[in-house]
Amino acid sequence: MWKCPKCGRFFKKEGQSHYCGKKPETIDEYILAQDEGIRDQLQSVREAIRGELPEATEKISWSMPTYWKGQNIIHFAAAKKHIGLYPGPEAVEQFAERVEDAGCKYSKGSIQIPYADELPLTLISAIAAWCRDTGNHA
Repeated sequence: MWKCPKCGRFFKKEGQSHYCGKKPETIDEYILAQDEGIRDQLQSVREAIRGELPEATEKISWSMPTYWKGQNIIHFAAAKKHIGLYPGPEAVEQFAERVEDAGCKYSKGSIQIPYADELPLTLISAIAAWCRDTGNHA
């Protein structure tokens, strides 16, 4: 067990990522709570998604920025070495080849976009639009 020196909570994994104190209630608060070096990248992902989902509500769900319209459509989140994009398993399957071509890893319902790489914003927009158009959501 690992104890966070800031908030005193206990976790199974050493150095586990978590929120100390109050969780963010908005996507703006979420982005501002992240390291300064990744805020611009998170904002770019937000804008790419929002550009395709202008009618969706932005909210925090599962402690992640989420786009919602009747149900969760897509999420994204900051991780230690990447931005996680969570469009659901059908979207990942649909875009697997393009995700690989962009140099990103993926698993059943998530895509890992490394911080050091150029963000594949066109791909992120296409995935958000596909989720909107097909009804396959996160």
